[in-house]
Amino acid sequence: MKLQHIQLDQVQQAINSYANQDVYLHLETTNGAYAAHNDDKKMTVGAYIRNGLVQFTRGSIAGEDAYRVGLKLSLGWIYAEGLTHYEIDEQGSLLMAGYDSEGRLAVALELSHQPF
Repeated sequence: MKLQHIQLDQVQQAINSYANQDVYLHLETTNGAYAAHNDDKKMTVGAYIRNGLVQFTRGSIAGEDAYRVGLKLSLGWIYAEGLTHYEIDEQGSLLMAGYDSEGRLAVALELSHQPF
């Protein structure tokens, strides 16, 4: 399967299937070299975590065209905004990504029962 535009019901169902159990998380945001490439005065920013083992009690997706996902932890939240595409791979992992208007990756959020 390849990435396709987010279908709210299918992604919500997939998020729900990971609730209340240990899952591996990949979360990445970046404007990478995109910012500096077009304007050297813009700051390059990003955040990255891979194979973080988390457990969330509730997860939800909301929005239109660009979606936001929140995962409620026992002591806080994990949050990603700007997601546009998803896939469920052959191992059952939920992969979500957000692309800018030029098709460049801006955000990724992935959940899996196995490490990435």
